[in-house]
Amino acid sequence: MKRTLMIVLAGMLLLSACGAGDIEVKHPWARAAGMGGNSAVYFELHNGLGEADELVGASSDVAESVEVHLSSISADGVMQMAKQDSVMLDAGAEVDFAPGGFHVMLIGLARDLKAGDQFEVTLHFKSHADIVLTVTVQKLPESRPTKVQ
Repeated sequence: MKRTLMIVLAGMLLLSACGAGDIEVKHPWARAAGMGGNSAVYFELHNGLGEADELVGASSDVAESVEVHLSSISADGVMQMAKQDSVMLDAGAEVDFAPGGFHVMLIGLARDLKAGDQFEVTLHFKSHADIVLTVTVQKLPESRPTKVQ
């Protein structure tokens, strides 16, 4: 009995050391913006599951509409945004939601988002349970570099 318990505990320790087991969201933040305007939410998304999943949407009560978008630069140098129906998360993958790339767009803000404020955003997945984020609003410096994915 003790030997079986030791084997089970060792297996659990090994799995946790490998980072397996869940989808994690790190460092959620949003841009400051005024009521009626738009903002964006950024974070790091890591799929620690042993199988692929998809981010299929997001919701929040701070905006009329919440959509997952991808920003990119066109061949003629113009920044564009496109709504994404889903974002694939391969097993073990990390996807960076950052300025100039993937982000959660908050459209038609129901209130001002001021630096230091916090609000909730819920991420919806194809298979995994919803994840509720507590997002902190940040004021950005004027010359913040963007990352294009």
